[in-house]
Amino acid sequence: MVSNMILGAILLAIVAAVVVYLYRAKKRGETCIGCPYAKQCGSGSCGGHSRNSHPHAKGTHP
Repeated sequence: MVSNMILGAILLAIVAAVVVYLYRAKKRGETCIGCPYAKQCGSGSCGGHSRNSHPHAKGTHP
């Protein structure tokens, strides 16, 4: 019984942390949450990026 409560509390804490992270990212204006180039993306939607389309992608620097 106690182990179920501890497991439930851990899961609830993880879900709460994810929700807080998403909320703060949206407040910062990130359109592509989880995309490592979210702040560099000029468009409103970052779907369909290829690795070479970003300025810091491998192979684009001399």
